[in-house]
Amino acid sequence: MSDLKKYFAKQMQDPEFKAEHDATRVEFEVVRALAAARAETHITQHELSLRSGVRQSNISRIESGACIPTLATLQALARGMNKKLIIDFK
Repeated sequence: MSDLKKYFAKQMQDPEFKAEHDATRVEFEVVRALAAARAETHITQHELSLRSGVRQSNISRIESGACIPTLATLQALARGMNKKLIIDFK
């Protein structure tokens, strides 16, 4: 196990850390999914901006985790990548 994984496992034992991690997990998953989808389509943030109508600076802020996108923005980004936005409750 890497040092980072060991550190993370130890931090997850702290109830406050775990609660904050759990509270922001979905936001990180959205960021990761968007960046992965854009990489999969081999387009830049600028090109996605042109295709979706979402400003490149907003795409950058979303991918860096600095802001949380609305569903309308996620829909526009999905269309810009010729993808379908799917929300799943597990």
